[in-house]
Amino acid sequence: MKRAATWAFYAVGALAIAYLALYAYAMITGRHIVPGDPIHIFRNPDAPSYS
Repeated sequence: MKRAATWAFYAVGALAIAYLALYAYAMITGRHIVPGDPIHIFRNPDAPSYS
């Protein structure tokens, strides 16, 4: 039981480190949000308009 708890502790720590690394990557490489800018989610600006 003690060995399982140790592995669970390591797994939670690894997930936390992976989350922090992903968060840091998103903050460094992501676009900054500017108020008033339109939100483009999965939208190609050159795509045809069907409406």
